Amino acid sequence: MTDKNVLMATGRRKTSVAQVRLIPGGEAGKVTINKKPLEEFFRGRGRHILTVSLPLTKIDGAKDYEIRAKVLGGGITGQAEAIRHGVARALAKLGDDAKKTMRKEGWLTRDARMVERKKPGQPKARKKFQYSKR
Repeated sequence: MTDKNVLMATGRRKTSVAQVRLIPGGEAGKVTINKKPLEEFFRGRGRHILTVSLPLTKIDGAKDYEIRAKVLGGGITGQAEAIRHGVARALAKLGDDAKKTMRKEGWLTRDARMVERKKPGQPKARKKFQYSKR
């Protein structure tokens, strides 16, 4: 798997990190996440399957690659978006046209939003205990 033609990229979202490999040829069009098929990994969650597949529909020739992803951390939505980010970054390495398309869709930009920490003296990050004047 150390072939020169393999496109590798890392995608991130919240606390999820995805390492994505696009392998030319192989089983073209097959998407594997943590050694499971895409539909099995996101079983019953069509929205997440669509999220991961979106970059593949925008680029001609993207179906010629087998996609293998390893994703760790976070929840199911964060993982799906981390994989999408990684796939988009890998496809952007194909050329300027692909990169422009990915940039236009906003998939190359790392979403920096994270969960805000809970503060002491408060029940949650922003919520306050009820104020009582007397």
